[in-house]
Amino acid sequence: MSDKSLTRVDIANVVKKEIGISRSESSYFVDTIINEIVKSLIEKKILKISSFGTLKLRYKKERIGRNPKTGVEHTISSRNTISFIASKILKKKINSR
Repeated sequence: MSDKSLTRVDIANVVKKEIGISRSESSYFVDTIINEIVKSLIEKKILKISSFGTLKLRYKKERIGRNPKTGVEHTISSRNTISFIASKILKKKINSR
């Protein structure tokens, strides 16, 4: 596992080790969970995972932005973005390290 990031493969390997299933089964398991998360966000559902946090889709309106180097203004188009709000339990675990 990399020191800087956790990949889909890393998660599948942990699932394989902890549950004792094959690599292909653990990859399928992880892919299924990720696909369900993506599907729920596309359907604009709020995803709440107990003791972890909440993911939700947010709409951002079109706005004027500025290039910090040149100061030239340009329009930033409207878009959907994902918002994550960490649970109190997750925040407590992170801050107690």
